[in-house]
Amino acid sequence: MTLREKISEDMKRAMKAREGEKLAAIRLLQAALKQREVDERVEITDDLVLSIIEKMLKQRKDSIEQFTAGNRLDLAEKEEFEVSVLSAYMPQQLNEAEVAAILNGVIAETGAISAKDMGKVMNALRPKVAGRADMGKLSAIVKARLAE
Repeated sequence: MTLREKISEDMKRAMKAREGEKLAAIRLLQAALKQREVDERVEITDDLVLSIIEKMLKQRKDSIEQFTAGNRLDLAEKEEFEVSVLSAYMPQQLNEAEVAAILNGVIAETGAISAKDMGKVMNALRPKVAGRADMGKLSAIVKARLAE
């Protein structure tokens, strides 16, 4: 079962169980998938679904920060619920040891020795950790590692 099929099945379950908030979050995801499919005229693959979900999660996390800063806790809670629904479709996150092992392999593979090689490392690293690690944090780790 593809990720898109799983999302559709979850939407049907949410409808039957009358879970309005969960249904709304899944519908937002479905709309984003459909829009991307129509805009780019491409077939949606699991990798594309994951990248869309990552983008939506990042948007939700930014919104939570803004709502919390603006003392709108009701809206922040709504966004947190959406984050929990969307996170269910993401693969298991890599722990620090797994990230370090993959990073060591990529640095050896690319022959990176300085911060100038960060682009090469990130381009080789991205497909290996797609959806399983926060690229912002990973970028900081790579930068620190190459600065050594």
